[in-house]
Amino acid sequence: MQTLSTTSLQVRDNQLWILDQQALPQKKIWCPTPGVAELVGHIKALRVRGAPLIGLSASLLLALLAENGMPKPELAAALEVLRASRPTAVNLMNNLDRMKLALAQDRFVTALTFEALRLVEEDKALCDNIAAAGVQLIKPGSRLLTHCNTGGLATAGVGTALGVITRGWQEGKVENVWVDETRPLLQGGRLTAWELGELGVPYRLICDSMAASLMAQKQVDAIWVGADRIAANGDVANKIGTYSLAVLAHYHHIPFYVAAPHTTLDPACPDGSAIPIEQRAASEVTGVAGSFGEVQWAPEEARVYNPAFDVTPAALISGWVLDTGVVTPTQVNNGIFQPSQA
Repeated sequence: MQTLSTTSLQVRDNQLWILDQQALPQKKIWCPTPGVAELVGHIKALRVRGAPLIGLSASLLLALLAENGMPKPELAAALEVLRASRPTAVNLMNNLDRMKLALAQDRFVTALTFEALRLVEEDKALCDNIAAAGVQLIKPGSRLLTHCNTGGLATAGVGTALGVITRGWQEGKVENVWVDETRPLLQGGRLTAWELGELGVPYRLICDSMAASLMAQKQVDAIWVGADRIAANGDVANKIGTYSLAVLAHYHHIPFYVAAPHTTLDPACPDGSAIPIEQRAASEVTGVAGSFGEVQWAPEEARVYNPAFDVTPAALISGWVLDTGVVTPTQVNNGIFQPSQA
């Protein structure tokens, strides 16, 4: 396979390399990923994360395994192991469905490589289109709030919600970005803050529990988040804490936008109650771990509830910004999940 490089993925020496997002921002470590077990480990440890990026990493690995001689039956088994590695992020399933079709072809090695590289290029274009559609919703002088990480670290391109925000800043519309730290793994404090700093976008980092007071002080003009799965009725699964922001935005009459590629849509999922929610390790809540080591602050016997995602009802969403355009609440209420023609 040709050499390939994005913010978080590389293909070189015919091997996949993953930027360790658990080590950022203090360290920039590229992890070799020679096989399925290694990639599943990276996914579960969130060294690679973000719904689009997870799907792309799995697709690239399958293509590389094929090029390195893995037989078709073993590739088929590897595909299913990868599919089960992150149950909520539907981009993974959508990408692997396309890779499965490529695997069924007679010249499956060539087909898998072609499809994996096409998925990467498509994701870059999807991100650009999301940014172009979403920036039209940003008003001059905006103070925006975002949750988790939705930039180039989570995609092959400029990102989803963060791509919109960055485009808004480039066009002179964004005054400040409020960055939720995003407990329990601090993807906002570690990753979004780092990305915005690298880009020169003005931001201020806040604890998740500070968002309500900012809204009450009229310091937030709109909220932008990404998505890991969008159900057929418009309900959205995203990083835990997103639903809280949507409720607060509704109370304070603040627009709440979801930015995602069409690959995040799941028309087979009727509503949010049907979205599987991943439960993660108690250690993520009882303490903290990173490139600096591990610290436990909770009692050893503390019982923990740690869902990775929550579901935001469609009724709380002001607009779904896809690569195909902006979907309005009226369209969703009418059961037509298509871009606005306005």
